[in-house]
Amino acid sequence: MNLRMRLTASAALLAALAATAVAPAAFAAEAEAAADAADAGEVETVVITATKRETNLQDTPIAISVVGVQQLEAAHVTSFLDIAGQLPSLRVSTFESRQSALTVGIRGIVPGDANQPAREQGVGIYLDGVYLGKQQGLNASMLDLERVEVLRGPQGTLFGRNTEGGAVSLVTRQPSGEFGFRGTAGISNYNGHNVEGHLDFPEVMGFSVKLDAALQYHDATTENPMEGETGWNYLDRHGFKAAVRWRPVDVFEATYAYDTGHSETTPFLSQLVSYNPLNLPVSTAFPRPAGTISPLAPGVRVHTERQDRADIGVPQQPSIDEISGHTLNMSWDITPDLLLRSITAYREVAVQQYDNAGGPNRAPVFQPNAPAGNSARNFSRYSLSDMEQLQRSQEFQLVGNIGENFDFVVGLYFFNEKAWEEAATPSSLAYVGSNGDYVVRDPKTAGITRGFRSIDRGSFAHAKSAGLFVHTVWTPPILDENLKITLGGRYTSDEKDGKLYKVSNQPRNFTFDLKEERFDPTVTVAYDVTDDINFYATYATGYRAGGANSRSLTFAPFESEEVKSYEIGMKARFFDRMTLNVAAFSMDRTNSQIEFTLVAPDPVSGSNRNTVETVNAPGTTEIRGLEIESTIDVTDNLRLTLGYAYTDTSVPDAQNPFPASPACPACGTVQPVYIIYTPPNAASLAVDYTQPLSFADLKFHVDFAYAEGTQSFEQFAQKTDDSFIVNGRVALADWEVQEGKNITLSLWSRNLLDEEHIYRRSAENRSGTNAIGDYANFNEPRTFGAEVNFKF
Repeated sequence: MNLRMRLTASAALLAALAATAVAPAAFAAEAEAAADAADAGEVETVVITATKRETNLQDTPIAISVVGVQQLEAAHVTSFLDIAGQLPSLRVSTFESRQSALTVGIRGIVPGDANQPAREQGVGIYLDGVYLGKQQGLNASMLDLERVEVLRGPQGTLFGRNTEGGAVSLVTRQPSGEFGFRGTAGISNYNGHNVEGHLDFPEVMGFSVKLDAALQYHDATTENPMEGETGWNYLDRHGFKAAVRWRPVDVFEATYAYDTGHSETTPFLSQLVSYNPLNLPVSTAFPRPAGTISPLAPGVRVHTERQDRADIGVPQQPSIDEISGHTLNMSWDITPDLLLRSITAYREVAVQQYDNAGGPNRAPVFQPNAPAGNSARNFSRYSLSDMEQLQRSQEFQLVGNIGENFDFVVGLYFFNEKAWEEAATPSSLAYVGSNGDYVVRDPKTAGITRGFRSIDRGSFAHAKSAGLFVHTVWTPPILDENLKITLGGRYTSDEKDGKLYKVSNQPRNFTFDLKEERFDPTVTVAYDVTDDINFYATYATGYRAGGANSRSLTFAPFESEEVKSYEIGMKARFFDRMTLNVAAFSMDRTNSQIEFTLVAPDPVSGSNRNTVETVNAPGTTEIRGLEIESTIDVTDNLRLTLGYAYTDTSVPDAQNPFPASPACPACGTVQPVYIIYTPPNAASLAVDYTQPLSFADLKFHVDFAYAEGTQSFEQFAQKTDDSFIVNGRVALADWEVQEGKNITLSLWSRNLLDEEHIYRRSAENRSGTNAIGDYANFNEPRTFGAEVNFKF
């Protein structure tokens, strides 16, 4: 889509939503209680739904972080990937270097590769109460988020499977039943622009309707030298949501929502950041002797800083993500003390992946004396995949209380998922001589064009899960009713089966069938020392379901891994201007799912292929940590928000499952393994200042995020760089241009200082048949822009 077409679409998007929004009506107040508190110079009350009921954040004895709509707006958060910098304990990264799939971690529970049909995440992601079953599609447009709730630590009781590290709940704004329109239009560097519109219709005969739409675009931030091909870190996405709420009587309401999203993205460039780090002898012989390394191809260089242009151009088109979902949420107040809730959902994800991130910087490597026409001349691995996932879920919740001292939630949960994937990894380029000249391989011959692909692997998986849970809070009539005891448990029955039906473009018949029943308890004892200070202690368990690795040659199954967590915490308010929340935890993980990677020959086809085996490692992984969060209203106009997370991990050595060979000395041995994307120290600080003017508010926001370097591959000790990111925004806010009609003008920047750091580093090509050196991905460069927001 060219620039004119994109701008036309953007204008049409706003016009379509605003067409009926011409009546002079004021938009409903967004947080009346919070505004009243702010006017009184108090830290506002934050209401959460993490325990399946509405509770006060400070009075809820769990480790939970909340990012509200004002924080999201001030930090210019437009995607799930942007949220991570706001919370030190939440780690979000791309899988590989792809924007089309995200790796999410909390408290050291981070999956190495959940980007396939039969593997699971360790942190549950929920959209309006609906579990999102796959990594793919998580970076879609965010359609009018109200808040993000991040529950830290295993959530096996209330949320169930795949929440051993925690859960992230994305809560969107629901139909208000009052007329109102909010719109945003902005421009940014890299030829970027964004448009949003949110339209609420007035309630008619018990029906309220809300429409949301969003569009975001920017050009590639790293140039592709090949003419006509897309560069790296390109983004073009849009989304739409329609919600209808029916409230025929005061005690019943039903809300149906449909959302859809379309994203076109390219990965971040994988740069060569070191050559021959093991000082191997350089050889130009073919075949190259074991224990040697090929010379760098002419024109290919080591880059220790972020590139804005690649050394060699490659074929590259955007990956396409399509998501859609239907949700029906019903609630019935049976009595004033008893609520019945139902959440029914169906969702789909479809991905067409085109990932040519590495070019000459990854295997296969340059071999100058390979014979003409030999496949050893091919390079620039193009990772292609067609993936589809369908899921259905149903949850029933009975929420109530018996008297004033006993609250309960009883629930039933059902989940059914099917996922398929066919993937290929052809080489898109070929060297034509020893001087580094290369040509683009014919797409049909190379197997890049659909219908001509040589399928590297094909698999499917089917998962079913059913759960029954109970969560109770009892306030015994002792100690002035300052003691609260929480008891909960969840029984889960999981079934999963699948088949690896193609490897190296040849039929295979590897199957697996897993069944598991388990019980996950929660026990919390909390005590209110004063009205503003409380302490709690919690024991909880959680798990990540088992499966099979489709990158394996045999689809060998592995079982679920489990976490047992012990936590103590404090939540406090001081002087009506400061909150301080502290949590210290100790987690023991057993049956850990560990990945090992090797470029190995397929015994059937004889071809070399990237092979990954996942095993359940013996021993206990220990994860210990401390988390601190605080909000300080220094004055009525100045707020500080601070966060800190310390995480210490100890992982037992594990047996490499591949047989020993000269090309892999570590294979078959017991070797160190690591927890990934978990910095030992991470911290954040946000500063918000408001200067009231006679006609508007002048708002300043700046936030800082620091993270220590960490491993990004379980098998390799090499770490990423330390990072220090600064974001900023200045806004002339709530300027009433007409009665009931306000606009906000703002300037923003993400990575304001244009800081560079490696966020992902691989050492897999240091030795062996594809020895070259480390490749890595750098963070996004500085972006900045201007926006106008309007509401009425």
